[in-house]
Amino acid sequence: MAGQFLRQRIMDRRAFLLSLAVTLPFSCKRSTKTVIGVVPQGVNAIFWQSVHAGVMAAGRKHNVEILWNGPSQETEYARQIQIVESMINQEVSGIAISPSDRTALVRVVERATAAGIPVTIFDSGIDTDKYVSFVATDNYSAGATAAITLGELLNGEGDVAMVKHAPGNDSTMKRERGFEDTLRDKLPRLTIVNQQFCMTDRARAMAVTEDMMTAHPELSGIFCSSEAASVGAARAIKVRGMAGKIKVVGFDSAPSLEKSLQDGVIDALVVQDPFNMGYLGVETVVTKLSGGIPPKHIDSPTRVIRLADLKDPEVQRLLNPNIESYLNSRSEI
Repeated sequence: MAGQFLRQRIMDRRAFLLSLAVTLPFSCKRSTKTVIGVVPQGVNAIFWQSVHAGVMAAGRKHNVEILWNGPSQETEYARQIQIVESMINQEVSGIAISPSDRTALVRVVERATAAGIPVTIFDSGIDTDKYVSFVATDNYSAGATAAITLGELLNGEGDVAMVKHAPGNDSTMKRERGFEDTLRDKLPRLTIVNQQFCMTDRARAMAVTEDMMTAHPELSGIFCSSEAASVGAARAIKVRGMAGKIKVVGFDSAPSLEKSLQDGVIDALVVQDPFNMGYLGVETVVTKLSGGIPPKHIDSPTRVIRLADLKDPEVQRLLNPNIESYLNSRSEI
């Protein structure tokens, strides 16, 4: 019995040493890796796929690994909180996040900062200054630009409606406020007769657009404050045969929106550069980790695109970034 016990102890010791030889190098490798967690508001929209491509481009350039994870729906801020909490617990090197709600994400962002994890906020703002950098469009100004554009299309007069994104979303709320304020201050003969949220859902955007057209048969124009709102409204306009009769200014880009622009269903798009926002979101964190001081705020400009602009190579880069070349060879964890 003693000999059997001794043999078992020796076998157990050998197994332990073998496992140690296998796991220790791996653990050391993992502990020295620079891993940046990136948390978008959602993962399905073309906008977020373009952000993802920019994130991967920056990760490739700076030789860091990317942990990309976001909710399926842009209204799931509780899920965003869970994802960030998990990244903090995993002790990632840094985090870039686009908050789906400007107040709900404050606590977890401040927790990450307190844990020594640099955080960059991108696309949409948050009610704290405990972050490294904020990379975003001037959304209020973008909404004002949309108002001026719709005013030009309608010769400054008519009844208009707004298909809004979702309450609590900082970026789209600023666009909507910029649109409303500009109509009030500079285009007083354009009257907002209806406005409804689509809650980030294209089908709901289509439904609310149809409701508004039914309720206001004299409707002259529509402003849509997000990709989902624009896609849904375009579908409603097309189904009702109102292309060209109701002027539409959409926001952001997608293949279907480019097609709607070509078909005259949408008259203009206010387009951001999500690829660049994703890229800078990662790069600012890398700069901080390297001992640098990135700018506290980086503006990512917008551009108004009409049918005649589609031939411009720069416009095509904005509308159709080479997403697949970055996502098909990605090195995510």
